[in-house]
Amino acid sequence: MKGYDLFKDKIYKKTGINLSLYKEKQMNRRLESLAMRNGYNDFEKYFDAINKNKDLFNEFINYMTINVSEFYRNLEQWNVMENTIIPDLMKKNKNLKIWSAACSTGEEPYSLVMLLSKFMPLNKINIIASDLDKEAMAKAKLGVYQEKSLRNLPKEFTSKYFDKKADKFVIKEEIKNRVTFKRHNLLEDKYMDNCDLIVCRNVMIYFTEEAKADIYSNFSKSLNSNGVLFVGSTEQIIMPNKYNLKPIKTFFYGKSN
Repeated sequence: MKGYDLFKDKIYKKTGINLSLYKEKQMNRRLESLAMRNGYNDFEKYFDAINKNKDLFNEFINYMTINVSEFYRNLEQWNVMENTIIPDLMKKNKNLKIWSAACSTGEEPYSLVMLLSKFMPLNKINIIASDLDKEAMAKAKLGVYQEKSLRNLPKEFTSKYFDKKADKFVIKEEIKNRVTFKRHNLLEDKYMDNCDLIVCRNVMIYFTEEAKADIYSNFSKSLNSNGVLFVGSTEQIIMPNKYNLKPIKTFFYGKSN
């Protein structure tokens, strides 16, 4: 489908999203499929449409950011968090600064709150959660989930922190109140600093090697001297020392000092 390069330029000017930093073939194919599904056979016409139609624009953002999430995704890694990572972090600092980056529809930051509730009172927990997609974060703030999203979540959390309404599970306000959501573009925006733990999982696979290198460098700078970066199960970092990081456990990296 013609016009993709010009489309990328126009999207960057409109949104600040640099599609050139996403894997070209993968993103081109995804967006071409989306455009054609909406009846557009070239990217120029499709851009004109999403520029005028808010629903089409929101659909584009949502589709591009690939929102797939669930509570306690990859359970064994959450067990490592509980048994090793969090206890080690709390030996050095009781008030942890935690950032859930690319948080999608909220399952990950809420999982973090529930896990941390085993170590401290809820009113001591504060998670910053960010994503590019405002629609996804709006769903996160609602906190309404399908049963399949909770399949890995420990049963103690399901019964304690959710209300079942019909076939949906609604997360309780006491958990929701511990998370602050903010829009953040990993490719453009300023990163936080002095983080004890950064969780960013299952998004890096969509970026180019150049973009990944910048993101990992920025995450490394965002960590304090004892901080930990937790990545996705397909995202082990090759040569982490390039980013001033060192492996602690599989999928967990500490700051090299």
